[in-house]
Amino acid sequence: MSERIDPLLVAMPFAAMLGVEVLAASTNEVRGRLAWTPERCTAAGILHGGAIMSFGDTLGAVCAFLNLPSGATTSTIESKTNFFRAVREGYVDAVCRPLHVGRSTIVVQTDMTDASGRRVAQVTQTQAIISGA
Repeated sequence: MSERIDPLLVAMPFAAMLGVEVLAASTNEVRGRLAWTPERCTAAGILHGGAIMSFGDTLGAVCAFLNLPSGATTSTIESKTNFFRAVREGYVDAVCRPLHVGRSTIVVQTDMTDASGRRVAQVTQTQAIISGA
């Protein structure tokens, strides 16, 4: 795992509280996992969509962060999630890749699958590049 990841995750206490795991990270790809637990569910034991969206946002932020110029930071300015199936057990694996790394924005896409490898959701988001003052 990249040495640049640890300080970022420390700065993201919500991700830690949610249980997001970053398994591998580079400028080209960030991989993570979110386990199904009853505390993360809505009715009928289904993993809450907000948990899935937060997971995608976290990996997207990590991916954008790894692609920032020196001294810059980032913030999500747009996010869209498509849900394809419910998660009732196991975990969600995700892979986030940059689609565009520009001067003012970074666009990333996070593809999520369940423990059986079936597509769960896809998150596409735009991250602003905020230059250091």
